[in-house]
Amino acid sequence: MGRIHSHRHGKAHSVRPVEPKAPSGIKPAEVEELIVKYAKDGMTTSQIGVKLRDQHSIPLTRPVLGKTMTEVLREHDLTSEIPEDLSNIVNTAVGLQKHLKAHNGDRRNVRSLELIEAKVHRLSTYYKRIGRIPKKWKYKSVIAQLE
Repeated sequence: MGRIHSHRHGKAHSVRPVEPKAPSGIKPAEVEELIVKYAKDGMTTSQIGVKLRDQHSIPLTRPVLGKTMTEVLREHDLTSEIPEDLSNIVNTAVGLQKHLKAHNGDRRNVRSLELIEAKVHRLSTYYKRIGRIPKKWKYKSVIAQLE
């Protein structure tokens, strides 16, 4: 799959487990308790997934629970206001803005910031359309730096 803002194809990606069925000996109630516990500890959904995979040998939650991790978090009112991928991109943009304040002649990073902000706008229009974030949500670089 090609990248949007580069001429390279890109090969870095995660590999999903081969067997989509649930591993034996795992109780759905225990998995749901683990997800809720880790979310209350302040972990993001990707961090919870990595912890479940590495420490508890649970590669996917859907075969075990019959629902996704975000559905479990939504049932327990533990979802964040802004989706994780959008907040990560906004944090990256804030880091680049801080860098550009100290190094205002860095033209390569000016271009990088433009591309990252374009990603923020594209992703935010998608989340507005599906109703995940409010319709009036708007990315502003000055407000993002304050958060």
